[in-house]
Amino acid sequence: MTAEQKLKQIDTLLTQSQVLWRCRTFDCHELPWQQQFPQLAGAVWMLADEQLDDIDACQHRLNQSLLPALTADLIAQGQEWALELFAESATGVKLADAELPSTSHTPQLLDDSDEAHFSAHIKGRKWQQINAFVAKLPVEQTPVLEWCAGKGHLGRLIAKAHQRQVVSLEWQPSLCQAGEQFADKWQLPQRFICADAFAGQSEQLQSEQLAVALHACGDLHVQLLKHACQAGTQKLVISPCCYHLIRDKHYQALSTVTQASQLKLSRAELQLPLQQSVIANDKHKAFRLLEMAWRLGFDALQREVRQADSYLPVPAIKQSQLNGSFADFCQWAATAKGLELKNDFDWQHYQQLGLQRQRLTRRIDLVAHLFRAILEQWLLLDRVCFLEEQGYQVDLSEFCANSITPRNALISAFK
Repeated sequence: MTAEQKLKQIDTLLTQSQVLWRCRTFDCHELPWQQQFPQLAGAVWMLADEQLDDIDACQHRLNQSLLPALTADLIAQGQEWALELFAESATGVKLADAELPSTSHTPQLLDDSDEAHFSAHIKGRKWQQINAFVAKLPVEQTPVLEWCAGKGHLGRLIAKAHQRQVVSLEWQPSLCQAGEQFADKWQLPQRFICADAFAGQSEQLQSEQLAVALHACGDLHVQLLKHACQAGTQKLVISPCCYHLIRDKHYQALSTVTQASQLKLSRAELQLPLQQSVIANDKHKAFRLLEMAWRLGFDALQREVRQADSYLPVPAIKQSQLNGSFADFCQWAATAKGLELKNDFDWQHYQQLGLQRQRLTRRIDLVAHLFRAILEQWLLLDRVCFLEEQGYQVDLSEFCANSITPRNALISAFK
């Protein structure tokens, strides 16, 4: 199957299954799709509360837990063809003929002494990502442009490991200065250019060049794709991230397939692929669940106070604000939203309502998360098809294990 054919198939699935993944969760008082998907509704309520986070952290386990029930519902609706896409979503983001890299270990590109100095100021997971990304680059002497470089950690490793010229483009002068100091210290062929990636076509992009970007967010990596196509840049290797960080209110389709799609994705919906945590500790999870329950408890209260059946967003809070009582939280939230609360409410009643709705909300989210890998494939294949339309040969694979970063997709494009 070509990338275009697969993208069309995924687009059809997402369009026909919108009720399962486009819910306004905090407005729901029951599973919004339980009549249409009764087997799935039964299965999701069979899951114990204490299992949900572990299931949610692993796409394969999530599929194992809920796909049998969804399969029964889809077969009843005559949509068996969709099942293969769910099965593929648990095995990684790749094209059918792309070779998956080994993800059992992080490659070591430097000797122990150099690596200790190179990685001393970089967090462990980030260093693993950089190593794995560089290990997938073609080893040659084509000059490299590092897009949205920050301090140039990626470009610096390329310059050291491959002994090749690197230009690192970054718009913050302080980061450029820090990167230049590192490069000078190691006497590397790396130089920095302080420039805005959004300021028209970057004159730094050339035809005989390899352009790289590791986790450039949203419009930043899209801008690289567009500029590189205009410049005729021969080679591109990127790992997209944070699809929701865009300047427009809705996603701007790149390929002809998605431009013809009925899906018009909001910034909030573009966050769905990112809703997977593999590093949160137990304390953080407990605070997150408590905050969700209290917000939903206050939501039930404010609907009664305002006599309006609509959700009222509450500002972000610090974890320390959860150390008090539920009543204190409600008074703070009410003040933040210009509401006046009396002190004679049955706080325990609304706190229990919040807990009940938290259990419901988590299950609605869990079902929506069945589609996070599929939606990310839709976004990735949009980029792949766009590049193919511009004359590139494109591979889509993974460059590291999901445990190192869930944003492990790698798009490699060559003229």
